Amino acid sequence: MIIGQIYEKKGNLLYLCVNFMTECFNNISESGFSTLLDVLLAGKSPGREGWRLLLAGLDDGQDESLRALAAEAARKRFGNGIFIRGLVEISSWCRNNCYYCGLRRSNRFASRYRLSQEQILDCCREGARLGFGTFVLQGGEDGEQDEDWIEELVGKLRAEFPGHAITLSVGERDGEVYRRWRDAGADRYLLRHETRNEAHYALLHPREMDGARRRECLRTLKALGYQTGAGMMVGSPGQTWDCLLDDIAFLEELEPEMIGMGPFVPAAHTPFARHPAGSVSLTLRLIALMRLRFPEALIPATTALATLDAHGREAGILAGANVVMPNLSPLTVRGQYSIYDHKASGGSEAAEGLHRLEQDLKKIGYHISYGRGDSLGHGGGK
Repeated sequence: MIIGQIYEKKGNLLYLCVNFMTECFNNISESGFSTLLDVLLAGKSPGREGWRLLLAGLDDGQDESLRALAAEAARKRFGNGIFIRGLVEISSWCRNNCYYCGLRRSNRFASRYRLSQEQILDCCREGARLGFGTFVLQGGEDGEQDEDWIEELVGKLRAEFPGHAITLSVGERDGEVYRRWRDAGADRYLLRHETRNEAHYALLHPREMDGARRRECLRTLKALGYQTGAGMMVGSPGQTWDCLLDDIAFLEELEPEMIGMGPFVPAAHTPFARHPAGSVSLTLRLIALMRLRFPEALIPATTALATLDAHGREAGILAGANVVMPNLSPLTVRGQYSIYDHKASGGSEAAEGLHRLEQDLKKIGYHISYGRGDSLGHGGGK
């Protein structure tokens, strides 16, 4: 059930702007809640209707118990250390035109930049000096930073940082390109599937984009041996409970090593600029549920959480997240990588704020875990 449908004219197109779903469910009983948790703790799936109850049928007390159990599950496998990734946003140019993204090619108000290879290497040198064991290179699908350019860059990084993990997040490519990048030294790849539901995908993207192709990219990445990250936005326009259930089913099929979930945050000058932001509390619930279903997964407390809630990052960790990604990008361009409005990139969200991050983590009983922070296993949660 979807409520709050609003049609808006954008040029010659009519967009359906949909507020996030509310559906009437009776709260699950304590015995039913305990039974479903036992299923998850046994490493099994509760099935579609079980997931529906866990997503939409919990009261506040059950929600709190779920988060505490998920945090305990994360500590059991990873201890009290939180892995840090040095994020370098390499380009704000993108060939795609996703309706929700501030970097979409039709956004003439977006600030554009692309880093040179030497700038990126300098960022990683600074990250290595600060103690980062993983570099994440993230950017739009920029035709100037093409397949050969990225292959060369990865080779340079691997030669200079042989013990560090290299993560790429530069969109959809052919399988042969992914193989070349893997051979050059890339270890991990982040590619959120965004939504498994085809109708929902069509609402969020132009016709030339294909959700099935994106999912096939993820399967290819897994087959090539990348530690692979998938995930979705929570509360994106048109999302229903069934969309999220489809997402969970896809994650159970793919068994990614990394699962990224953040609340939708609107971006100015996009078709969904006036759509409300996603729910922080539902995002935390999903983090907790995915921690229990995939106990060995790497799950970040995303920047989007910190953008919508000043304590969102800490709340994510207390719901089972075990990764944060401070920004290593040059200060001169951080404000230009505006995939959504008011994106947090300073303070303890910045690489130079590691001391503050350490203090924030200490307040909730955690500490920074330096090093690569690889997944404990491929396919946790079977």
